Amino acid sequence: MRNALYSALALTLGFGLIAAVTAADKEKDKTPLKEAPVVPPRKGESETIKLFDGKGLDGWEGDKSHWSVQDGEIVGKSKDEVKVSTYLLTKKKFSDFRLTVTGKLVESEVHSGVCFWGRKAPEQHDEYTYAGHLVMFPSGWGMYDLYGREGKLGVDAEPGKKAGAGKQHDWNQLEILAQGNRVRVAANGIAIIDWRDLEPDRIKEGPIGLQLHSNKAPEEVRFKDITVTTFPTEDKLLTVKDK
Repeated sequence: MRNALYSALALTLGFGLIAAVTAADKEKDKTPLKEAPVVPPRKGESETIKLFDGKGLDGWEGDKSHWSVQDGEIVGKSKDEVKVSTYLLTKKKFSDFRLTVTGKLVESEVHSGVCFWGRKAPEQHDEYTYAGHLVMFPSGWGMYDLYGREGKLGVDAEPGKKAGAGKQHDWNQLEILAQGNRVRVAANGIAIIDWRDLEPDRIKEGPIGLQLHSNKAPEEVRFKDITVTTFPTEDKLLTVKDK
């Protein structure tokens, strides 16, 4: 009899604990999301710069065993395993900017991307890897924090996927508008990201980089038509057509 009473009591306590945890989870779900502060665009001289002349990699730095110029295009390529993502980086640093670039994932199914607001991170086992913000394309269309915040930025990539903005193995035109702590992105004329960083102190003036993702299989990515405007004066994505 006593054992039966103990069993009944333990069962009751167990159900009570489950109910308490479930209730706590529900309350947690009701917790409002933290709202990002609004950092206004920074002031500076607005200048449009052609970052790639179609001939060479002047103004860029990266692992020459992976990066080259072919047929007027920047080519990032690997034949063997790339254990850590490597980047072709501008020697010049940028804070507020509008970047337009056309990119193509030729071989592989992993994403490539464009990084900014960060720094070279040789401590991550590659001289030309990067710690900072990353806009992914075309396998993803989200954003990632490279070597920070466990990579999570809370950017929803679904709008871009549902809108059919990307082309997996074809040319994609990207526009990235980075101002204050706000990032807006358009892919092939479709607005897909509008996001503010919850932690603006993490934003650093830094080089812009093109990603060759870590991969066990051969990979090739190409870029062309790369132009940046510093401290842009127009507060909108210019490649998105007005409805």
